[in-house]
Amino acid sequence: MKMQETSDARAPLCTALEEYLVRCIEERRSVARELLDFVRSTPDCFERSHAAGHITGSAWVLSPDGKKALLLLHRNLRRWLQPGGHADGDADVLRVACREATEETGIAGLHPVQPGIFDVDIHVIPESPRAPEHKHYDVRFLLRAPTLSFTISDESLDIGWFTLAEMLALDPQPDESVLRLARILPYRNL
Repeated sequence: MKMQETSDARAPLCTALEEYLVRCIEERRSVARELLDFVRSTPDCFERSHAAGHITGSAWVLSPDGKKALLLLHRNLRRWLQPGGHADGDADVLRVACREATEETGIAGLHPVQPGIFDVDIHVIPESPRAPEHKHYDVRFLLRAPTLSFTISDESLDIGWFTLAEMLALDPQPDESVLRLARILPYRNL
């Protein structure tokens, strides 16, 4: 059942989230519904100025052979994460994910492996000198890199290609939302 229509820039994301809801696993449905409700009810959801929370786009970047994923050790959060960032007014969240991944890794030519949303997550970002505690409504896409070469941006302390086993050995270990992405890959036809 389709809920209230959104006739502005949010409409494509609402449609993509509705499509994701149809094909996602049961455990992700409540998060996807919450994210969809947030987008429908928040006209400025793509703006960082929406202090309670906002849309972010991130990328699960696969190596050219699809056997490893790229993670960054975030400078401020001191956590291993997939590349991504704020929409900053851009309603095309796939474009946001590609832009942020390219900026954070130096890899040009990233391209989607599959159409549509790969995963969604909602997580709390702790208070910092620049912003109060808030939520990131993260829309994630599965991308493939044309090369293993990368550069470390000033947003990261480290960067690397990892298998799931290698991710589990990292210190600090990635959050469960990152490990979940690595765990669902073996069940996808890439």
